[in-house]
Amino acid sequence: MTSPISGISFGMPGITDVAGVSGAASAAAPASASGDGGFAAVLTGSIDSLNAVQGTADTLALQAATGDLQDAHDYMIASTEARLATDTVVTLKNSAVAAFTEIMRMQI
Repeated sequence: MTSPISGISFGMPGITDVAGVSGAASAAAPASASGDGGFAAVLTGSIDSLNAVQGTADTLALQAATGDLQDAHDYMIASTEARLATDTVVTLKNSAVAAFTEIMRMQI
């Protein structure tokens, strides 16, 4: 069986794949703010990845609606991946807004 989606991996830049507790040391290394764009690059990359995942889910939904989809579970996997990606990006955005609000409340 060939799958139109390449597994369930969100692939957010700047965030390593979690394979267990042993990967925590590599995930603790912060991205440099001046070298690679920092938070803006991570946010932009995650939104681009979200758009790609949503596009894949939309394509498979169209194929499922027209009857061209061979395996229905491919659409279910893609839609779940898109939902999780959306939840991740929304959580990242909410954390950024909360951090910004907290910084603006600080006394100088």
